Amino acid sequence: MSVTFVKRATLTAGTSSVLLLSAMLASQSASAHGYLEVPPSRALLCQQGKNVNCGGAQYEPQSVGETFKGFPAGIGGAPMQGPVDGKIASGGHSLFSAVDAQSANRWHLTEIKDRNIDFQWQYPAPHPATKHEYFISRNGWNPNEPLTRATFEPAAFCTVDGGHKLPVAGAKQNCQIPADKSGQHVILGIWTVGDTDAAFYNVADVNILAEPELPGGWSGVGSIASSDTLLVGDKVKARAFTANGESPQYSVEISIDNPEEGSPNEWSFKLAEKINQTHKLIRAGVRDENGNIEPIKGNNSLYAQKESGVTSYIVKADILPDPGARLAIGSKPEKYQLEKGQAKVDFGVVSTRKMNIEVNLYDENQKSVGSLKQEIGAQNYILSMDVRSNPGAHTLVLTGTTLDGRTTLQDSQPAELVGEGAGVEYDFVFPEGISGYTAGTKVLQPKTNEVFECKPFPESGYCKQYSPTANGYEPGVGAHWHMAWNKL
Repeated sequence: MSVTFVKRATLTAGTSSVLLLSAMLASQSASAHGYLEVPPSRALLCQQGKNVNCGGAQYEPQSVGETFKGFPAGIGGAPMQGPVDGKIASGGHSLFSAVDAQSANRWHLTEIKDRNIDFQWQYPAPHPATKHEYFISRNGWNPNEPLTRATFEPAAFCTVDGGHKLPVAGAKQNCQIPADKSGQHVILGIWTVGDTDAAFYNVADVNILAEPELPGGWSGVGSIASSDTLLVGDKVKARAFTANGESPQYSVEISIDNPEEGSPNEWSFKLAEKINQTHKLIRAGVRDENGNIEPIKGNNSLYAQKESGVTSYIVKADILPDPGARLAIGSKPEKYQLEKGQAKVDFGVVSTRKMNIEVNLYDENQKSVGSLKQEIGAQNYILSMDVRSNPGAHTLVLTGTTLDGRTTLQDSQPAELVGEGAGVEYDFVFPEGISGYTAGTKVLQPKTNEVFECKPFPESGYCKQYSPTANGYEPGVGAHWHMAWNKL
């Protein structure tokens, strides 16, 4: 893939100069591609399905993060080189912008159990390497803010000289994770290309479980990673564990007593303070340059003395349902008129919270004949749903979950359809349920309003082969649909 770069802070010339330099760099690096394999980069986990909603990154992790070399130049007023702040994960390319999203629970975390780590890269299109560098997020970094230079320690904790030679895929680069790092962190791996102006910036999301070697006898045993906003009455418990199981003696719980305490930074600070007030052998907070551990309003690390026996903590919130959440089906007609088996089903929805809702209309056999999914706000709505069915009694079912996930509500009402039926029965509306298509499965093709039946084995295998970009076997539409389907 050929990518055009736009250098942002270091160019002051006119637009034409910027475009010329961008085109030159793109042509130089068009064949240079690579990605961090161990630990897996954010983009590689997108391709593997462990990260979702990744945009173009899931299709070509080898191209993610490619931009100008020079990181971390740009600190302290110096001209910026490398990716701009907030675009470090993507390299500033819109196709991969989804991987710039940043929150405490947005990305899968790879567990790191040994500080002695062997980084490994894959190079689908290798170029000579000047060096590989590895940066790590600072202690006390905020995982709910975009990745910037301030997120990371100012110097790489490991640098591997590339010798201006072609790197070997899968070769081990032995490094040591800093002793004071534990819990959730981001590692930024940089492959600096030797014969172009480019470098590849790959971020890896990790949970460092290796026991830290800290002065004062303290060992890292977990973290308080705040992300969820809590309500009055909710509780948060830090559960302590030893080699023999849970230790109630060192477990600590707080309750949210007012709305201000419910913000992630506030309840993290409150829990850390209570831990420090309750125990002498356990500390919560962030270590300063002198080794002192003090709580902050943000992510706090947990430390234990060996004599406590505590080896780890799990922080868990006990969340109550939202007492103010309401969801109901509002006004709707007594009957819906079918024309050739199709109808427009209109109905009201009343909600007091922002929610993700799903609406289904079920026939007498409890088969969904129409569905709708969307996000709604805290207000009244009139929604409309296309259905295909036969005359008779139906049930309209509304389900909604608040955006914070704490409350799920459901309402249902009877609905009667009258008029002209659809005729041929079907099992699914294509492509719903496609992974379960077998010989004899009947599907409605909404593009043509026709029903198709999956052919017997072995042709039935073609019925499942479909994607928005490869639809050759799509019933009634694809170029080869006759190989998989019979029209009824």
